[in-house]
Amino acid sequence: MAEHVPEIYARFRERHPEVAAASDGLGAATAAAGPLDERTQRLVKLGIAIGAVAEGAVRSNVRKALDAGVDVAELEHVALLAMTTAGFPTAIAGLGWVDEVLDARG
Repeated sequence: MAEHVPEIYARFRERHPEVAAASDGLGAATAAAGPLDERTQRLVKLGIAIGAVAEGAVRSNVRKALDAGVDVAELEHVALLAMTTAGFPTAIAGLGWVDEVLDARG
C-alpha cells in the first residue's frame, strides 16, 4: 500500500515504538468513534491536512484516499474547497501536492 514512507517517520517508528503504537491506537480509535466510512474519513483528513499546510500529511492522505477508492475529481474538489476557508495560496499548495502524488502514481 505505502509507496513512500518518509525517512524521518520510519526513524520515529524505529526509535519510539511505544509512542508509534500509541499513535496507531489513537488513530484506530478515532476512526471507529463515529459513522464516517473510510472514504469519507480520508477526504476529511485530506481537507484538514491541506488547511494545516501539512505537506507530508496531504501526500499521505492522498495515497490512502486513492487506496480507499476515492477518485481524482474528489481529491481535486477537496483542494478547491480549501480556497474559501484556508485561502488561495493554501489551496493551490494542496492541489500541487495532490497532483505530485497522482503524477508519481502514473
